[in-house]
Amino acid sequence: MADITRRLGWRHLRGAPTAHVRHHRDGKLLHDGPGLSFWYRALTAALSEVPVDDRELAMTFHARTSDFQDVAVQATVTYRVSDPALAAARLDFSIDPDTGVWRGAPLEQLGTLMTETAQQHALDVLARTTLSAALVDGVASVRGRVASGLAAEPRLPATGIEVVAVRVVALRPEPEVERALRTPAREQIQQEADRATYERRAVAVERERTIAENELASQIELARREEQLVDQRGTNARREAEEHAAADAVRASAEAARSVKLAEAEAERSVKLAEAEATRTVKLADAEAARSVRLARAEAESAREVGEARAQAQAAWLRVHGDVDVATLNALTGTRLAENLPNIDSVTISPDVLTGLLARLGAGERA
Repeated sequence: MADITRRLGWRHLRGAPTAHVRHHRDGKLLHDGPGLSFWYRALTAALSEVPVDDRELAMTFHARTSDFQDVAVQATVTYRVSDPALAAARLDFSIDPDTGVWRGAPLEQLGTLMTETAQQHALDVLARTTLSAALVDGVASVRGRVASGLAAEPRLPATGIEVVAVRVVALRPEPEVERALRTPAREQIQQEADRATYERRAVAVERERTIAENELASQIELARREEQLVDQRGTNARREAEEHAAADAVRASAEAARSVKLAEAEAERSVKLAEAEATRTVKLADAEAARSVRLARAEAESAREVGEARAQAQAAWLRVHGDVDVATLNALTGTRLAENLPNIDSVTISPDVLTGLLARLGAGERA
C-alpha cells in the first residue's frame, strides 16, 4: 500500500520499489513506474498500484480418482505481474487518493482465477489415475500438469500474469481410506518387527546357550584343575608327613641318645650321691653312737650320784626322825597331810550326818 501524506489540499504519494504506480489526470498518464514519489491533487488524480513482487498463492481442493476415491490436494503457485499496465487495465488495481487503499480486491480475483485454473487441470489428471497410482506418482504428475496448464492458459498472459513456479505440497486420501491403506504397511512393518524380535531372541538364546556351554566347560575345567590340585595337595601332604616322620624319628633317636646319656649321668651322680650319703650316714651314726654312749655314761654317772645323794639325804632324814619323839612325828605328819589336802571352800552338813555325829558324841560322853 502506498504511503500518502496530506498537505494543504495536496497529497504526496511515496511508493515502494515492489509496487508499480500509475497516475492519470484528465485521461493523461502523468506518472508510471515502481518506487515513484510525487505530489498530486486528490480531486483530479486517478491512481492505481500494481504489486510486481513474487506472490505465493496457497490452494487446497478436493478431487476424485478413477476408482472413485476422494483425495485432497495442497499446492502453492508462485506468480508475479509481468505487465502492470495490462494488469491495471484488466483488473481493478485503483487506490483511494486519500488513504492509498485498493478500492476493489484484485488479488482475490487473480487468486480465484489461478486456483480454478489449477484445480481444473489437477482434476483432469486425477480423474484418469487410480488412488494407489496417485499416491505414488500423483504429486509429480499433478505438478507437471498444473504447471503446463497455467502456462498454456491464455487469460493469464492477457492479464499480464506470469507463473514462476508450481509446488504440490501434499496429496492425501480421506482419513478412513488412509488408515486402511496404512494397515497392510503397518502389518508388514509389524511382521518385520516381530521377525526381527524373534531373530533377536533366537540370537539371544543362541548366545545364552553358548555362554552356558562356555560356563559349563569352564566349570568342568575348573573341577579338573581342582581335582589335580587336591591330588597335588595330597601328594604334598604325604611328602610332608613322611618328612615330618623322618624328622621325628631323627629327633626321637637324638632325644633317646640324650636321654640315655642323661640317665647314665644321673645314675652315676645318684651312685656318687648315695655313696656320699652312706659315708655321711655312717659318720653320723658313728658320731651319734659315740655321743649316745657319752650321754648314757653321763646319765648313768648322774643317776648314780643322784641316788647316792638321795640315799644320803634319806639316811640323814631317818637319822633326824629317829631322834624325834612320836608326838612331834605325828604333828609333822599332820602338817604334811594338811599341806597335801585340797582347798575346801564350804562344807554342807546334812541332817543325817548331823544326827549321826550327835549320836556318836552322846555315846562318847556316856562312855
